[in-house]
Amino acid sequence: MSPVAPTTARFISFEGIDGAGKSTHIEALGERLRQRGADVVHTREPGGTELAESLRELILHRGMDSLTEALLVFAGRRDHLQRVIEPALAAGKTVLCDRFTDASFAYQGGGRGMDLAVLGTLEQWVQGTRQPDLTLWFDLDPAIAAQRRAAAREADRFEQQDLEFFTRVRAGYAARAASAPQRFARIDAGRSVPEVAAQIHQLLEARGW
Repeated sequence: MSPVAPTTARFISFEGIDGAGKSTHIEALGERLRQRGADVVHTREPGGTELAESLRELILHRGMDSLTEALLVFAGRRDHLQRVIEPALAAGKTVLCDRFTDASFAYQGGGRGMDLAVLGTLEQWVQGTRQPDLTLWFDLDPAIAAQRRAAAREADRFEQQDLEFFTRVRAGYAARAASAPQRFARIDAGRSVPEVAAQIHQLLEARGW
């Protein structure tokens, strides 16, 4: 599941609770990387393929228990990996993904309280050793994120959850980051848009990207 990609290939995921502002910076980063010669693929989870986008609609808008939710997320992820992510990396492209497996550990694990060992088994089955080369974690106080969401859009079934849920999700991200510090980079998402962009640019410059 994880073929060796050309050295130019990079897989960057964007993570954080709903309202943290991560989606705002994906396009800007993609343009920056293109200016430096990268062939960039933008994608997202849940979603990224026709099948996975169909599953996304169910996940975001239909009631279900946490295990069903996790199974649908990982089913979409499998198709996404096979049809989009792995082919792009094998071709030497840079993949920018709005959420990946860390979101499952944060939302289904932290938020829903699912057994992390079950999620770990699904992770191994679906993606083997494939992980992002860099994960940008947009960390934000859940109360501030809630204010942003309320002003931006109609809430889906995740965004309708209370502050306690998002506090658990945030803690889930923190635990995941602690388990993979070489991959995670925490972004202070409470700052202004230009300040957040500057944090991202500094991180990439430090890596020579």
